[in-house]
Amino acid sequence: MKDLSVKNLEMVYKVPKSTDVHALSDVSFDVPAGRLLTLLGPSGCGKTTLLNILAGFLAPTGGSVTLGGEPITGPSEDRGMVFQQGALFEWLSVEKNISFGPRMKKADKAATEANVEELLYTVGLGGFGDKQVYELSGGMQQRVALARCLANDPDVILMDEPLGALDALTREKMQGLILKLWKETGKTVILVTHSVEEALYLGDMLFVMAPRPGRIEKVYELPFAAQGLESDARELKASAEFIEKREEVLSLIWEMEEEIMGRN
Repeated sequence: MKDLSVKNLEMVYKVPKSTDVHALSDVSFDVPAGRLLTLLGPSGCGKTTLLNILAGFLAPTGGSVTLGGEPITGPSEDRGMVFQQGALFEWLSVEKNISFGPRMKKADKAATEANVEELLYTVGLGGFGDKQVYELSGGMQQRVALARCLANDPDVILMDEPLGALDALTREKMQGLILKLWKETGKTVILVTHSVEEALYLGDMLFVMAPRPGRIEKVYELPFAAQGLESDARELKASAEFIEKREEVLSLIWEMEEEIMGRN
């Protein structure tokens, strides 16, 4: 597994005939292999921009990003992305969606089929391999997206609001699945969310980001992800420790939002 390192990251969007947008400023952090990092902050703080740089979709205007000591200069199979909408191939079956990456790499067919079958059961979709994507619910489609990402065996899984479009009950079930996969695979997971509760529950590390320009305002080391592997989610989220931390983070973000409103 590989450690992720970000040093003095800057991102400025050049806007023709308008003021440039300074999206990120002097962002530095390290994520040891196997951690589950959540990114939280008000709109416009650069969470998705940061995630896209880590994925290699965007080139920063300053600073560096390395994975296992190697510079990130573009997309690579060592980083997998799960989007808010599954970005699945509607014309392919569930099985063909999951196996897409290995098939493009011309991996061994029998090994790929066995791995896909195992992943289907891992994400709770055993027996759904021959179904079409449009036959599945939103939550099931996100399970397919997770399995497709895992099929490529990345070192780092990047998630951009992966549960944002789901109803509350499905979202909570999917949170449990993410914790389960994190524990079982040992992979590094970096997840962007707008939900304070979700960020606290899933992140064993949490970065609260501040906007204009985007920067890391506060870093939390949290016990809840590890506890969530052993405890009932509802009981954990109702605990005094969780509520206290939730109110602290909410107050921090509320202060940022008030500051933003005051600027406008």
